[in-house]
Amino acid sequence: MSLKDILFSKKEEKKFFYKNDSVSYKMAKALFQWIPKQQKEVVVVCIGTDRSTGDSLGPLVGSLLSDFPLRHLTVYGTLDKPIHAKNLEENLAMIQQTHPKGTIVAIDACLGKQNSIGTIITGIGPLKPGAAVQKQLPEVGDIHISAIVNISGYMEYFVLQNTRLSLVMQMAKQISQSIRFIDYLIEKQLGTKQVPS
Repeated sequence: MSLKDILFSKKEEKKFFYKNDSVSYKMAKALFQWIPKQQKEVVVVCIGTDRSTGDSLGPLVGSLLSDFPLRHLTVYGTLDKPIHAKNLEENLAMIQQTHPKGTIVAIDACLGKQNSIGTIITGIGPLKPGAAVQKQLPEVGDIHISAIVNISGYMEYFVLQNTRLSLVMQMAKQISQSIRFIDYLIEKQLGTKQVPS
């Protein structure tokens, strides 16, 4: 997904820098306000592949989340079972059939300007996987999280392959923590409260 697509095709968005204080909780609060009240089924779709450092953000988030019991969220897309260009359509069909009334939160890496690297963009509406590398894939999500992992505009495949894993991992940790906070906020809204560790 390119930064231009993100910036000019969505209704409401909020941006966060991955190193800022309490960023995961602030992201969670922003995302939570866009989830319909009393929605008990939230589906997190983590898009990307473990074959490319820059594009591994989604599967890293999914794998980090799989280490924790989530009460109100179902996660698809991990390092072991990634959701990528070749299997996206079949996975989306399965998710729609399994969770017809669920709110989908889509997570993917994207490319942007040099001074935007490390920014996590959250917003209402779908994201467009593969747009940064000129792939025509279906849009995904009712809500999106896009993490700018490197520079766009030139040799995008090469840029994604040569993105620093350290940056991607740190951003994935912040995003996964924010998703866990969302699970806690849903739990709190519905009644029982358990603070995520």
